[in-house]
Amino acid sequence: MSAIHAPVILDIAGTELSADDRRRLQHPLTGGLILFARNWLDRRRLLELSAQIKDLRADLPICVDHEGGRVQRFRTDGFTHVAPMRTLGELWMKDPLVATDAATAAGVVLGSELRACGVDLTFAPVLDLDFGRSGVIGDRAFHRDPRVATLLAKSLMHGLLQAGMANCGKHFPGHGFVAADSHHEIPVDRRSLKAILADDARPYEWLSTSLAGVMPAHVVYPKVDDRPAGFSPRWLKEILRQQLGFTGAIFSDDLSMAGARRIGGVEVSYVDAATAALTAGCDLVLLCNQSLDGGAAVDQLLDGLLEAQQRGRWQADPDSEARRLRLLPASAPLDWDTLMHDPVYQRALERLP
Repeated sequence: MSAIHAPVILDIAGTELSADDRRRLQHPLTGGLILFARNWLDRRRLLELSAQIKDLRADLPICVDHEGGRVQRFRTDGFTHVAPMRTLGELWMKDPLVATDAATAAGVVLGSELRACGVDLTFAPVLDLDFGRSGVIGDRAFHRDPRVATLLAKSLMHGLLQAGMANCGKHFPGHGFVAADSHHEIPVDRRSLKAILADDARPYEWLSTSLAGVMPAHVVYPKVDDRPAGFSPRWLKEILRQQLGFTGAIFSDDLSMAGARRIGGVEVSYVDAATAALTAGCDLVLLCNQSLDGGAAVDQLLDGLLEAQQRGRWQADPDSEARRLRLLPASAPLDWDTLMHDPVYQRALERLP
């Protein structure tokens, strides 16, 4: 191989590691793990699971979709129910400074509780704008105004940073304008590049020095490219990297989503989708919910992507590997009992909306 690059973020089926999980986590192309609600029983067992993962591979970021609101994987055994991000946007309309402080508090609470259980990264904040037409985004968005969304997101990211956690803005350049859900179909946004850059993509420009990660949308913007943004060198290399100046890690959205399986009008395999995403400019690719029923699809992706690399279909990138490793926390977390008495965390709880 020309360089070290572990781009695949995969999942596991249950609440503890199986022999197959251990084998996959040690595959040379495995670069991280994403957890879901099915991996949760209680805090003790989540901490044990994360410790087992780190014993195998200390370099693997343990990730989760844990935004607050309806996208919050862990909800019991002491985890705080954080309000959806739209609540912060509504608070902004009453008092912007109270809202930004509440957003930072939300970041502190989300990040601190996750880190106390061994989780390294949450895929947040959502930077999509609230046009009122997307059911899959809906109240996950802060606001319709990109300026408000940016400042609230930056405040939330400040709170995550206080907890020692990186961030990932999603879904570039914007998923809020389209009604279709990319989990089940391929949304199409027919606006011009000028219109998108002036509105939906502005948070990525304004947060270009703050974001640690960005996740592109499985949305097609035909006036820019006939490929979904996550498979488009135009969107990722030219616009996000060069024009907007983003230097962090780019994650593909879940390759098992319907919006990821058709590229340029053709249905493709997971290996082809991953290869296309990496070639387009993604540093990391996610394959979610395929570890169930034996996980054959995960093995096919790992082994097929390794073969594709050896055949020169995609190139290992040491810069991508460096960006992946920068997602790992640089400090040790507080354990749960210590966190419960931490004055910063306690104050953050008081400031939640």
